[in-house]
Amino acid sequence: MHDHDHLGPGGDHGHRHAHAPRSFGRAFAIGVVLNLGFVLVEGGAGWLSGSIALIADAGHNLSDVLGLLMAWAAYALSKRPASMRYTYGLRGSSILAALFNAIFLLVACGAIALGAIQRFFDPEPVAGGTMVAVAAAGIVINLGTALLFFRGGEHDLNIRGAFLHMAADAVVSAGVVVAGLIVAQTGLLWIDPAVSLVIVAVIVAGTWGLFRDALTMSLNGVPGSIDAAAVTERLAGLAGVAAVHHVHIWPTSTTEVALTAHLLMPLAHDSDDFLASTAQLMRSEFGIGHSTFQIEQGACADTRGGCAHPAPAHRH
Repeated sequence: MHDHDHLGPGGDHGHRHAHAPRSFGRAFAIGVVLNLGFVLVEGGAGWLSGSIALIADAGHNLSDVLGLLMAWAAYALSKRPASMRYTYGLRGSSILAALFNAIFLLVACGAIALGAIQRFFDPEPVAGGTMVAVAAAGIVINLGTALLFFRGGEHDLNIRGAFLHMAADAVVSAGVVVAGLIVAQTGLLWIDPAVSLVIVAVIVAGTWGLFRDALTMSLNGVPGSIDAAAVTERLAGLAGVAAVHHVHIWPTSTTEVALTAHLLMPLAHDSDDFLASTAQLMRSEFGIGHSTFQIEQGACADTRGGCAHPAPAHRH
């Protein structure tokens, strides 16, 4: 016997979405407009003042604009309904967007670090006052943009990427303010590239977790919020279940998770009630919204082997 508990975009996926806004389309639009305008202002100010820190921050903000556009596109695609070809719809695009976002940021960090190191050996005067004024404006814009995504970042990797980038930018802009004040007071030119390297370190630290989680999801790895061993143990402990095997857990998007499992149940039972209650259990306890169970009363239907092991000894 077989049951698939599938919930569409409007279905109940547990408590994880209870407090998140229904749509982030407007948040993406506002964020893109604000940050694109600021990139132009900050980049021009950095070029006129000779500040590599401002140029570095403008470059990072530009990457964030591109990242926001990519995340926005993936968010829109994830809302499209399933089809015969894409049976889960295009929800997986949100995982790809998060991964590409992280890779793009890490590459940008390398370019920024190279420019800062070169400036150590070839220092140029900078306008500390300009740095402070522009970076202070950046704190307001980046923090305001981050707050647009604050309520959805806890359980959506795509939205989390947008939030973390904007929040990190606010911190980075604060660092540029400090550097500008120090340069204005002391005239120490090495402060500017030093702050640029600190900016790089902050970006890499904030991006690495995003990259790791997005890479895991893109390879159909179990999301970090779910304990696969605990899921298998919970299924094995259900009344009437003698063994569990072929347990697979993978993300279908940055917010939704699917599960398949073979359950050995030798004795007769009310399959409809059992399957419905087990699917609800997976949803409420583990946040798994798409559960498929194959009930076996004797030999495993999968002749490739690996079915004879009792849970939780065999999982993959």
